[in-house]
Amino acid sequence: MKEELFQSSHIPVLQKETIKYLDPKPNENFIDCTIGEAGHTAAILERNQPNGKVIGIDWSPEAIKNCGLKLKNFKERIILVCDSFVNLEEIIKKQGSLTISGILLDLGFSSWHLEKSEKGFSFQKREPMDMRYNPQNQLTAEKILNYWSKPEIEKILREYGQEQFSEKISKEICESRILKTIKTTFQLIEIIQKATPFWYQRKKIHPATRTFQALRIAVNDELNNLEKVLPQILKILKPGGKLAVISFHSLEDKIVKNFLKKSAYDIKILTKKPITPTEEEIKINPRSRSAKLRTARR
Repeated sequence: MKEELFQSSHIPVLQKETIKYLDPKPNENFIDCTIGEAGHTAAILERNQPNGKVIGIDWSPEAIKNCGLKLKNFKERIILVCDSFVNLEEIIKKQGSLTISGILLDLGFSSWHLEKSEKGFSFQKREPMDMRYNPQNQLTAEKILNYWSKPEIEKILREYGQEQFSEKISKEICESRILKTIKTTFQLIEIIQKATPFWYQRKKIHPATRTFQALRIAVNDELNNLEKVLPQILKILKPGGKLAVISFHSLEDKIVKNFLKKSAYDIKILTKKPITPTEEEIKINPRSRSAKLRTARR
């Protein structure tokens, strides 16, 4: 049976700017810590021929499978690894003595998760409240919603989602789950609608956006993983090697900014202020609107 390549509406964010700063040269090796749908990686592979390699990492088995099909023309030069980037040093050790000239961290999640995963990442479809990038992860959004305490839920909604109605939403979650287990996205949306005022539901941004974001970050431990991987990157990059990080959340950007400042003895910051998408890119790809690119050279 022929394997089917999933074609999504995914557009690589800040691709031109990212490639400019990473500046891939022939035969140089790179790591894409979050290969997703391979948009940035494909652009690197076009530039680091004939012998340059890219190690593409993703926690999602589906992403790795899809990238294998998408990048089949580069199969001699792409090394795909299904793992969390938090294990970066171990992953690189297994590849032998590759010299790494650049590392990319694109912290956005791919369109596949919204469009095809059926794991509850999208509030526009009735799906189970899962939200795991990797099925081996024991924590799901359903477990958080049904078993975590009100203060714990309120905290992640407030901190990870920056949700102004975190107290009311967490209260409504805890009251609703007494009557019926919260299993689907539509159940959660109904709870959020009950807990928030009408004017909030009329805003441009869907009232569930921040709650869904907070749950996704909590399920996949995204912020802690980011803090763990950044120091590993410095150990792996060769002198003169470049780091590029694209963040989509103010807390992510703060972690990256603080790390770069703290590492001033080891790196030179190339972007004094983060690079953000142009108005033209935002029109073409509205999901890019919150993206920030920070780059540095070891």
